[in-house]
Amino acid sequence: MQNQNSATGCPFRSLLIILLLGIIRFGNSQEFSSGQPLKFPWAGGLNSCQFCAIDLNNDGIRDLLIFDRHGNRRLTFINHGQPGAVDYTFAPEYALLLPDLHDWVITADYNHDGKMDIFTYGLGGVRVFENISDTSLKFRLITGLLESFYYTGKVGILVTSVDYPALADIDNDGDLDLLTFFGLGSWVEYHQNLSMEKYGNSDSLDFRLADPCWGKFKESEGGNKITLNADCPYLDGRSAIYDSLSRSRQSRHTGSTMLAVDLNNDGLKDLILGDVDYPGLVALFNGGTYDTARMIAQDTAFPAYSTPVHLFSFPAVSLLDVDNDGLPDLLASPFDPALFNSDNYNCVWFYKNTGSVAQPHFELQPEQLFRNEMMDFGSASHPVLYDFDGDGLQDLFVGNDGYYAGSYYENAVLHSVYRSNITYFQNTGTLSAPVFHFVTDELAGIQGMGLRGAYPALGDLNGDGLPDLLVGSSDGKLIFFKNQGGSSSIPVFDPPVLNWQGIDVGDYSTPQLFDLDKDNVAELIVGEQNGNLNLYKNSGTAANPVFSLVTDSLGKVNVTNYNLSYNGFSTPCFSRMTDGTTFLVAGSDEGRIRLFKDIDQNLGGKFTSADTVFSWFSSTPNDTIMGWQTSPAIGHLSDAEGFDMITGNFSGGLNYITKRSPGEIIQGIPKIMPQQTVSLKIYPNPSDQRVTIAYPGFQTRKSGLAGGKSSARVSIHNVYGQKIIDIPFNGLTTISVSALAPGIYLIRLEEYTAKLIIRRP
Repeated sequence: MQNQNSATGCPFRSLLIILLLGIIRFGNSQEFSSGQPLKFPWAGGLNSCQFCAIDLNNDGIRDLLIFDRHGNRRLTFINHGQPGAVDYTFAPEYALLLPDLHDWVITADYNHDGKMDIFTYGLGGVRVFENISDTSLKFRLITGLLESFYYTGKVGILVTSVDYPALADIDNDGDLDLLTFFGLGSWVEYHQNLSMEKYGNSDSLDFRLADPCWGKFKESEGGNKITLNADCPYLDGRSAIYDSLSRSRQSRHTGSTMLAVDLNNDGLKDLILGDVDYPGLVALFNGGTYDTARMIAQDTAFPAYSTPVHLFSFPAVSLLDVDNDGLPDLLASPFDPALFNSDNYNCVWFYKNTGSVAQPHFELQPEQLFRNEMMDFGSASHPVLYDFDGDGLQDLFVGNDGYYAGSYYENAVLHSVYRSNITYFQNTGTLSAPVFHFVTDELAGIQGMGLRGAYPALGDLNGDGLPDLLVGSSDGKLIFFKNQGGSSSIPVFDPPVLNWQGIDVGDYSTPQLFDLDKDNVAELIVGEQNGNLNLYKNSGTAANPVFSLVTDSLGKVNVTNYNLSYNGFSTPCFSRMTDGTTFLVAGSDEGRIRLFKDIDQNLGGKFTSADTVFSWFSSTPNDTIMGWQTSPAIGHLSDAEGFDMITGNFSGGLNYITKRSPGEIIQGIPKIMPQQTVSLKIYPNPSDQRVTIAYPGFQTRKSGLAGGKSSARVSIHNVYGQKIIDIPFNGLTTISVSALAPGIYLIRLEEYTAKLIIRRP
């Protein structure tokens, strides 16, 4: 199901490229809010999203479906419709009323009944669900494979899981047409809906291939370069298709996203394109007719009049009125199906429409829409509950697979870097009302170690009465941090002991310290990528533990679903009922939370799997799959006898499942710090002939150098990190750029990087 990348960093030779791209974030610098509660703290996080308008509660106001393809998660929000305001309430109960969705989703009212229907991926094509809601949200499957008439007969329209098609009224006749890339890429197919022509209404989905090369442009096979006025090779019909299929062994740069929208008020649909492995968007402008589209101009850094989208990797854009001002806004998020290519933190770019419906003008807004109102820890969050300060309340620790730190190209291949950390929230509430207060996201200095997959376990491992920290990671080994004690509000630990006790379970170790056999000495249980559980028993003492492997198949537990993946990613959470009965809750790669019983006096046998886990925590129905790579933590957070559960998932957020009120998150929730204001000035920008580079006060800043002289240099690089120009710099210089091809370049002065756009008429 998912390919894992266990790399923990980037080669030294690539570091310069990362810096030049200007997208590296060292550590996880945070600023803290001042008492404003998060609106959606337990919504589960966002990674790779599509945004869809749909009326969920039948009040006549279009609400919001956010679909995260990293886990096929459906997040539903009720829109309160306040004019000019982004005003939503998270309402997960509506997600259960939606059909099964995966890879990509588009909502559109194809039959003009006022209800948004659903178009989604389905085994090489498009599935369509009609919205038949009455007093509640309801859908029925119209087709499992949308068909079109290709030359001699009807066949399924090929749309891959890594292509995001466009639904729009291309010929302006009142029904929805479809644009998608041909199976071998490069050319866009126009499938015309003949519903109006044949039946006089838009009720039907009756398509024919009207143009195999819509727009008369071609996308390069190995990149995102667009060639306008290209000759179409498929005009002779079916034979050309067969000829192309015979050449299908040639390498192809697969994966594109598209949005068809009139950008310049000429009545013709223009096209916004995203491409796999690239961070930007290209806008193509239509100068043809309703019947024959022809792209005559392109904006290779859309929107150039604002801040262009620069979002690793493979951005997809959605068009909907987010702030209830009557104007459709633009939302961009990564579409990359690869789990470790994309920015998993700054992953939602909100462009407000400051123009009109007919002629939109998109301006980037500073906030990370919806994302900045959630608890989100990058990718693969791992919550653990433990009373660290000994006040009788369980505190919250959250590890992760990693925050996105940056991207670089090496040999024209995109690589991205992620770094783990562990965040600590102190529970300052009561036994019936937990309140989690942010303390630090730099626990034990984990984020500076270049780890992936940091998974915390806590317990006294040296008999001094202080809880120590044990950390699993992607390499399958364990790291030990001894608690120094002291009065600091932020725990202080000794330097790490790497490869602790030589324990190595292979990949992605997930430890828990728990007294399984009730002898008052904790055992060590370690989950792993293979989906099994390893049991280590302490053959030493409380002050000097020696953990020895007993079995690598504890309880014969294996949470791997081999129909989906060869990985299990088991995350153990053992606990006990108030009567002393031991049970196990375990997360998994497929996202299902598993409950196991019959553990006491049966450590050498097989635990019994049960299906009643969610009835323990919630009186309302719950989705049994919470995204991919779930990681549960359970405890008595709001009731001395009943359990609550917090789950992590691959999208990096947390879900809180309880029969009572969710725990409160108060001031101190980390929010990403705005990018550093750089004093490097570039003008004019965009430019076509000459550009001036200025840094006011540069000489003053350099006065500490010997003799007060500067030896700085300023350089211009292309997006691959190749140095194009390099000259001395003393605070102000003008450079000719007439020889540079149109596109995006990076200007670097010491630690500062700025973007330069070269554009010519």
